[in-house]
Amino acid sequence: MDHQNADALLQQVMAQIGSRSSSVDRNVEHILRAVHEHLHMDVAFISEFGPDQRVFRHVINESGRLSLQAGDRMSMEDGYCLKVVDGRLPELIPDTAQVPAAVSIPDTQAIPIGAHLSVPIILADGRLYGTFCCFSFAARPDLDERDLHMMRAFAQLAASQVQGDLDSLREHGAKVDRINAVLGKEQLRAVYQPIYRVSDAAIVGVECLSRFDAAPLRGPDKWFEEANDIGLGARLELHAMTTALSALAGTPGDFYISINMSPRTLVGCRILDHLHGISPHRLVVEITEHALVLDYLPLKETLRHLREAGVRFAVDDAGAGYSNMRHILTLQPDIIKLDISLTRGIDTDPGRKALAAAMVGFSRQTECHVVAEGVETQQELDTLQALGVDHVQGYHLSHPLPHEALVQTLRARAQPN
Repeated sequence: MDHQNADALLQQVMAQIGSRSSSVDRNVEHILRAVHEHLHMDVAFISEFGPDQRVFRHVINESGRLSLQAGDRMSMEDGYCLKVVDGRLPELIPDTAQVPAAVSIPDTQAIPIGAHLSVPIILADGRLYGTFCCFSFAARPDLDERDLHMMRAFAQLAASQVQGDLDSLREHGAKVDRINAVLGKEQLRAVYQPIYRVSDAAIVGVECLSRFDAAPLRGPDKWFEEANDIGLGARLELHAMTTALSALAGTPGDFYISINMSPRTLVGCRILDHLHGISPHRLVVEITEHALVLDYLPLKETLRHLREAGVRFAVDDAGAGYSNMRHILTLQPDIIKLDISLTRGIDTDPGRKALAAAMVGFSRQTECHVVAEGVETQQELDTLQALGVDHVQGYHLSHPLPHEALVQTLRARAQPN
């Protein structure tokens, strides 16, 4: 056995898994294979202990003499692992024929097992995860304490990877519970921000926004991001849409209703089936995806179908990045929404004025409207009006309103002076 190279091998493996973006499974397999090849053992595996059974999570078994693979289960009392952990067997057995407790185990003769090395995998919180094991069919009198020390070092390295995997699983489970609670316990509510026509301050539309009454307290973007992480993004987006539209059904007025939706949800879900009596002609869908859309064909086909039903489209956050500009050129929206980063301070910034003026000129050439978001001062509003912006929204005009407050605002505006 090349003991001099054991430390170097450990450092090499640590460097390799530290520099990789591989999954935890790949890293653990890499650790296991390094030990398997360095010790020249026939079989190596990592098993996880359960109440009654242990599960073989990772297995290297290329001899063809033994039927054992990842996912197999075995009673905790069978085999060597539990007996090593509770002290009935030593961790290092160079020759099983010399250890009566090993000879008495049926697998010793049936497999056969001539030499065995096994060390516990202890997680950061002190819990026993399982064992890191390897064995050979023949006795290996050359194995010694230095090999056992190497096994312990690699077991600690494997434990760090397993811990990360378990933490990821727990985190994933917590995310699922949070999003399912929002979906099932009415922890999401809708608010509505009026959109005003610049020329006469009339309310021409409302943007539906989501607010979450659940822990942890954070912005809506974080909730939708988490839902996307666990594959529940479309369900949460549809839930937000139906929550907002169901409250607006029967609300007086002919204003348009703007909802936010990602391209993936738009393509994958039939939103016309979820309008709760709202006419498609009143609906504006704001494309919210900031990342690149790799294939525009399915999205364009979906937009064509919805446009035929009367739905209009807006590209949100124009001026915030290249992807949004690409959406504008490719999707030919009915409405371009200038991002708050462009409108904030526009009255004192020549660069912002120039970019907004260019967007207004583009909109006139392509027969679409411009909505400026995030208007917070009268000076910004005056500048946007001078540039020819059609519609505006922002805290200077109105905060997002609960449905009851929106209805009161609409009624007040409908009253004759």
